[in-house]
Amino acid sequence: MLKNVIAPIQAWLLSQGRCVADGQPLDKSKKERKDNGNFRVTHSCGRIYIYDSKTKKYRRALLEEV
Repeated sequence: MLKNVIAPIQAWLLSQGRCVADGQPLDKSKKERKDNGNFRVTHSCGRIYIYDSKTKKYRRALLEEV
């Protein structure tokens, strides 16, 4: 039930390029280039995101990518 409420809000925040935890912009976070052209973004709150440079979108990192 709660996930059905939170998931659309988190998707909207990521589409805006903002952190799902605190809403701050992700473009000012620490970025590390990956071998496939994507970037690993570590936000100040500790959450890790993947920025796809082709689609120019953020997503939460999978456990294998951490």
